[in-house]
Amino acid sequence: MPRKAKPGKKFKLKTHKATAKRFRLTGSGTLVRTKGGKSHLRRRTSKRTKALFTEMIPVQGEKIIQRIHRLAPYLKKAD
Repeated sequence: MPRKAKPGKKFKLKTHKATAKRFRLTGSGTLVRTKGGKSHLRRRTSKRTKALFTEMIPVQGEKIIQRIHRLAPYLKKAD
């Protein structure tokens, strides 16, 4: 039999771990993401292109940002 929730208590929300690993919050609160294609099949890619993979890009789209905040409600700011 499930326990009754105590009055005034809220539920803890579970973080979607894949989302938490892919996104960060900047100090100003901007949501940024990493670029894909960084892991393998990069031998023919130019060094300049590979260097550009290290940049974090701001996430665009209000609804996408809302979805990320729902999936990772306790997202920490990047140090």
